[in-house]
Amino acid sequence: MTLPLEQQEMLVQILKKRIIESRRDEIASDAAASIAEFQAGTLKFQTAAEAIQELREYLNNPSATDV
Repeated sequence: MTLPLEQQEMLVQILKKRIIESRRDEIASDAAASIAEFQAGTLKFQTAAEAIQELREYLNNPSATDV
C-alpha cells in the first residue's frame, strides 16, 4: 500500500521532528553528565592546544587507554 504524496511528505516531516527531538534529548543528557562531572571535580582542565594534542595522540595510537 502506497501513501499519497501529501501523506508521505507529512510522514517525512514527522520523522525529521522526532529525530531532532531525540538528538536534543541526547545533547541534554550529555550536558547533564558533563555538569555532574564538573561539579564532582572529576574533569581534567586543559587548554584547547592540550586537548587537540591529546586527541591527535589518541588518533595516532587508539589502543592507548591512558586518556
